[in-house]
Amino acid sequence: MLHCPKTIARTIVYSGVFLATGVNAALAADPTGDWKVADGVANIRVAQCSGNMWGVVAWEKTPGGKDKNNPDAAKQSRPTLGMPILIDMKKKAGVDSWEGQVYNAKDGQLYSSTIKPVGTDQLEIQGCVLGFLCGGETWTRVGPPIPSSPANSMAKGAPKGPPGAAPKTAAPPAPAPVAPKTTGAANPAPASPTPSSSAPAPKAAPAQKQAAAQPAQPADIGDICLLPDIARFAH
Repeated sequence: MLHCPKTIARTIVYSGVFLATGVNAALAADPTGDWKVADGVANIRVAQCSGNMWGVVAWEKTPGGKDKNNPDAAKQSRPTLGMPILIDMKKKAGVDSWEGQVYNAKDGQLYSSTIKPVGTDQLEIQGCVLGFLCGGETWTRVGPPIPSSPANSMAKGAPKGPPGAAPKTAAPPAPAPVAPKTTGAANPAPASPTPSSSAPAPKAAPAQKQAAAQPAQPADIGDICLLPDIARFAH
């Protein structure tokens, strides 16, 4: 059967629209990546670990936080960076949402929760206490989706290396060469005096003291599926 050029062109256009719509729908339904919470104090990295979604604190506005409100006294000193927030969330049949538990570090409690991508740049978090008193918030995407792989590869742009590893530093400079000793010198030059150990150290400027008191942001946490709190459940 022969097709006229207009029919062929129309078929190509419709196919392109269908393909683009399918790609956008797949991206919109992907909850993985880095998300900034509603109040902006932290970013949560969401990744698929052994088929289920997990989310942990990947960045903090104020570094050095502790899980001080946890009812388990043994966990009150653990760092909030790398702490699981979305726990073992399973895909709901027929809809683009996942359900499981969410940990609220503000009161140290676990709640039934559902996450649902809205478009490509928002993630709705809904949590309930005993099936009622529901509330939620919307997170904003700040990092691209994380491709799933057997090794649960690290997020795009994250530095390679073990989770929590310190960033690589430049090699220390080589020591300056020592001048060779001379022989037969009648009057060797006297050695330069060394500073007295009792001399007081110079005082740091106020700006330097303030900078030293501010904790540095740790290295990128990398692949969250390798974190101990997730690996013991997901592998």
